[in-house]
Amino acid sequence: MKREDSGDAKASMTLADVAPEAVLLAGAGRAILLQLANPAVGYGVAEHSSFSVDPLRRLHGTLSYIYALSNGTPAQRKSVRRHVQNAHRPVKSSGSATTPAYSAADPQQQLWVAATLYDSAAQSYERVFPALSDADAESIYRSYAILGTALGMPATLWPATRADFASYWSTQLAHLQVDATVKGVAAELLAAKNAPLWVKLLMPLARFLTAGLLPPEVRDLYGFAWSPRKERLLAVLFSVVSVLVRITPFKIRSAPMRYYLGRIPD
Repeated sequence: MKREDSGDAKASMTLADVAPEAVLLAGAGRAILLQLANPAVGYGVAEHSSFSVDPLRRLHGTLSYIYALSNGTPAQRKSVRRHVQNAHRPVKSSGSATTPAYSAADPQQQLWVAATLYDSAAQSYERVFPALSDADAESIYRSYAILGTALGMPATLWPATRADFASYWSTQLAHLQVDATVKGVAAELLAAKNAPLWVKLLMPLARFLTAGLLPPEVRDLYGFAWSPRKERLLAVLFSVVSVLVRITPFKIRSAPMRYYLGRIPD
């Protein structure tokens, strides 16, 4: 969604401008599996969540958090911060000989979670919309820091520029690990056995998007099969979506955001 230059100065785009786009949901599974591949985050989720009982709980919580922080009222932002902080409070462990230590209050873990949300959203956005100007791309990137700072992550921890983020991202990818425990959590998430019927019907598409959008090295860690044919199909799918986005009113494209904001007390 590249803005046209004009004689009038315009404010650069931010998270508030891009978050309402429903197409960003295509990267939701990717973000969660990247989070899980960080051992500290993955074991925190494995030992304090149950995707088999409620496969959509983490997704619902994450979307409510993003939409409230980006486009909610002050009361809604306060509500989701309090809810997430309360949920995270018991998520901690000193670890053992076979499991990593973790704490949802750890700024480095908060940074990783926020980073996966930004990078996954960027991957989906860039496949559908025209290229952003450098000013807009940097402004959007900087505004994503709130997804970490709202939980207590120091603002200085968020890489200063997209170039700095790329270096951080590359380093983190090299240290990701996926063991049997993390694979089991991912399998429960992608199976969604106890999800509503309409979600089950969408899961084949969700699994395809999740595998296709993952960095190849992380896809391999999870053992997902991929091929040139699937890569071409993914490209065609996003090409079709890019056309649909141009002819779909914003009110429809932003319907998921309005739904989630409507569930949050104001």
